[in-house]
Amino acid sequence: MDSSENLESQNLAISFKVLARSGKARLGSILTRHGRFDTPLFMPVGTQATVKALTPQEVADTGARMIIMNTYHLWLRPGPDVVKNQGGLHGFSKWPHAIATDSGGFQAYSLGALVKITEEGIAFQSHLDGSKRMLTPEESLRIQGLLGSDIAMQLDVCADARSSQEVFLAAIERTTRWAKRSIVARNPGQALFGIIQGGTHLDLRRRHAYELAELPLDGLALGGFSVGEPTQVMEDLLDQLVPHVDEQRPRYLMGVGTPSNLVHAIARGIDMFDCVLPTRNARNGQAFTSSGRLVIKQACYLDDPRPIEEDCQCHTCSSKFSRAYLRHLFMSREILSHRLLTLHNLHFYGRLMIDAREAIANGSFAPWAEDLLVRWRSPNI
Repeated sequence: MDSSENLESQNLAISFKVLARSGKARLGSILTRHGRFDTPLFMPVGTQATVKALTPQEVADTGARMIIMNTYHLWLRPGPDVVKNQGGLHGFSKWPHAIATDSGGFQAYSLGALVKITEEGIAFQSHLDGSKRMLTPEESLRIQGLLGSDIAMQLDVCADARSSQEVFLAAIERTTRWAKRSIVARNPGQALFGIIQGGTHLDLRRRHAYELAELPLDGLALGGFSVGEPTQVMEDLLDQLVPHVDEQRPRYLMGVGTPSNLVHAIARGIDMFDCVLPTRNARNGQAFTSSGRLVIKQACYLDDPRPIEEDCQCHTCSSKFSRAYLRHLFMSREILSHRLLTLHNLHFYGRLMIDAREAIANGSFAPWAEDLLVRWRSPNI
């Protein structure tokens, strides 16, 4: 019996179990209708139904088994009906593994003046053509159903980090009401995650975590992090908050972050991550390494024959593309520099997740993490 048949026979969209623990860090297993994979995991971001610069096979070769795509952007272009007619996101993009879709709530935060939030939903003015659109919790789930992702996110309210506590309170209360509407509108066979908000207010975060835990949601995500708050504030908040997030469901930290962010969050019990950092930084000429961040445009690499990392097994490093060549490509604005640096960065993140899972399984996560963090501290990785 394959994973799809197993879930369907139990009338489930997803299943999750914790296999091992090392301190608060946990090794888990998620079963979706497009495969089983272990956590902690990192999802590369494929906003427009593609991870920028790479083919689906190249993304899979980095170890990724789930990617996240964006409801708002695909709603505007090419449209959810087009995607559905092409076999959903799996058929359209030819990505054979699991897919999550974000709901569009973060776009309301990032687009600012182009949106208006009411109890009904989010009124958008398209950043593409200026047309007016209304994204309600029900419409977001309808779109995500047409897209055919394995995991859908509820529509949420992500308040500006500088907002007052009263604004955050109103945001979490509305997000809870929208979660209840999303549950009614959910699509059969599609998992639904709720999103915990509350900014840097621990009392509001805890309250919201308990409220959403009372609802029949398949997973709980932490939204509204890494939007300007100091890293230490985020880490301290996670340390106090995560124990109050239901441990029977996957815990997903949205939009975070650097390799050190991930290690700190795993240590606190987070299971899932996504972030544009490895792909965006690659396009800006930055590579992540075991000893820190490498900025390829620096003059010291003009005649450097070494690969990014000697012992890295990614295509870029194993093919012995030199730092000198990568610098030349980047300075010449050649597309190949984006591809080769993206391949390396996603492989680095994939390897980090594999190593973290092995350390948890061996009961040695704390010393493993400390060794990495000491090496990364100065280079600000």
